[in-house]
Amino acid sequence: MDLPDVGIPPQLARRMSMAEQHEYLRTRLTRRRTLVTAGAVAAGGLLTGCGGGPGARSSATPTPTTSRVHGSVVSPFGRHLAFGADPRTQMRISWQVPLAVRKPYVRVGLRPDELSRKIEAEVRALHTPGVTGVRPALEQYYLHAALDGLHPGTTYYYGVGHDGFDPASAAHRATICSFRTAPAAPQSFVFTAFGDQGVSRAATATDHVVLRQRPAFHLHAGDICYADTNGQGKKTDGYDPAYWDLFLKQNEVVTRSVPWMVTTGNHDMEAWYSPEGYGGQLARWSLPDSGFDARTAPGVYSFVYGNVGFVALDANDVSYEIPANFGHTDGKQTKWLDRELSGLRASSQVDFVVVFFHHCAYSTSTHASDGGVRAEWLPLFTEHQVDLVINGHNHVYERTDAVRNGEVGRPVPIGASTDPTRDGTIYVTAGGGGRDLYGFPPGVKESYEGHITPHDEIDTFRWTRSKAAEKETAQWSRVRYRGFSLLAVEAVHGAKPTLKVSALSDQGERIDHFEVRRGA
Repeated sequence: MDLPDVGIPPQLARRMSMAEQHEYLRTRLTRRRTLVTAGAVAAGGLLTGCGGGPGARSSATPTPTTSRVHGSVVSPFGRHLAFGADPRTQMRISWQVPLAVRKPYVRVGLRPDELSRKIEAEVRALHTPGVTGVRPALEQYYLHAALDGLHPGTTYYYGVGHDGFDPASAAHRATICSFRTAPAAPQSFVFTAFGDQGVSRAATATDHVVLRQRPAFHLHAGDICYADTNGQGKKTDGYDPAYWDLFLKQNEVVTRSVPWMVTTGNHDMEAWYSPEGYGGQLARWSLPDSGFDARTAPGVYSFVYGNVGFVALDANDVSYEIPANFGHTDGKQTKWLDRELSGLRASSQVDFVVVFFHHCAYSTSTHASDGGVRAEWLPLFTEHQVDLVINGHNHVYERTDAVRNGEVGRPVPIGASTDPTRDGTIYVTAGGGGRDLYGFPPGVKESYEGHITPHDEIDTFRWTRSKAAEKETAQWSRVRYRGFSLLAVEAVHGAKPTLKVSALSDQGERIDHFEVRRGA
C-alpha cells in the first residue's frame, strides 16, 4: 500500500509495523522536544481520505500554543461508527483530532454531493499526565455526534469537520464516507466478531478479512487497543495512551463504514481514568445507552438487528482471575442481564440471542476458564437458552460442543448443526484478532477444518473465587486453532431461521463452521 509521509525513510517504513513506526516517531519527537507547529501538523501524515489505508502518526503532546493553529491544517482521523440503542434509526459517529478545534460537526445526507443536514459534535478531551522518564503528558481530543431519526434500511453519506475544515468543500470531498441503518423488518445479514486486537500487521490483516465479508457491523469482545500492557487494572500497569491514536488510525479503513460494537476487556481498565478505569472508554466511544448505567459500565448494552438480539457484558465485574473491578456493579449487571435475556426471548421479532464479553466461560488456552463468569452468568444462559456466546481473552480460536448445565449437551462436529432448545449453548473463544498468539496445554494438538485431531479429554483449569487455579478435565473442546482469526456469522431470516457460523483465518481460509437452528 502507499505509505504516508510520516518522517520515516520510505525504505525503512515499508519494513516497520504500525507499532514500530509509532516508537520511531516517539523517540524522534521526544528527543527534539519542540512544539508542534502548523506546518508540522500539516505534514504529520494524517490520512484524511475514505480511500486511504491505515497509517502512523506522531504522539507529540498538544499544548495551548499548538491548539491555536488554524482549523484548515488540522485533519480529522480515526472515524468510528457505533449504533445507538435502535440500529434502525440511530447512529453514533466518533472521530479524533490531533489538536483542539472550534465548532466540530458532522454533515449528513442521502447523496455524497448533498450533505444538507449538519449536526454539532460533542468534544471529549482526555488528559493523561506524564510520567518522568517514561512518557510526556498527552492531550487527546475525541469528537462525537449523535444521529437520531434516521430512516431504516437506508444508506447515508457523512463527513466530519470543524471551523476551517469543511468535508463538503472540493478540497476535502474525498473524506466523505457512508453507512447503512438496520432494516425496518428482519432480513438476512452478516456480522463479524473477534477480540484481542491491538496494533499490528496481523490486526490490519484481520481488518481486511472483515471488510471482505461485507458485514452489517462488527463485535469486538474486548482488549481493544492494549495501551495498557499489563491488564491488571492498576496504575502500575505499563501504559501509553498514544497507542489509541495508532489503533483508531489503523482501524479507520473499516470503522468509518462498519459500526464497531466494543465491550470491555481487562486491558481496557485504564486506571488513570475514573475509579473503574473506564474514563478512557467513555471519552473514545459512543455506545448504546441501553444498559443499566452507561457511565459506570459503558461496555454493557444490548441492541436488536434483524432477527437477532445482541447483549454486550463487562466480565471484569465477575472475573475471579483479574479482580481489579470484581463486584463493582454490586450485582446490578447480572440482574439487568436476567431482565434483558427474558425480554429478548419474549420478543416475537427475535429468533436468536448472541452474548459477547471478554473473559472465557470455556477455554483450555493460557487464561483457561473464569469460574466467576460461570457462576454468575451460565445459569442465565441456560435458563434463557442463549444461542451463541463469543469471548476473547485467550489469543486463539477455540469452540465448544453444545454445553448444557456445565456438561456436553450434544457433540457438534465441524459442519454440524445444533438446537439450543435441546442441546445447550455453543461457546466460542475468538481471541485471534491481532495480538500475540497463545497456545494450548502441552501435548494438546490443534483441531480445525481440514486438520481434525480426535480427542476425548483435555487437562486444563478454571479460576476460583480464592483466585487459585483449580484443575479440571475438559470434554467440551471441539475445535482449536492457534492462529489469527475471526468469526463471520450469517443470520438467515425466513421459514427456517439459522445462524450460519464460520471461523476464518487472517488469510480468509475457513477453519470451522456450524449452524444454529432453534426447534430443528
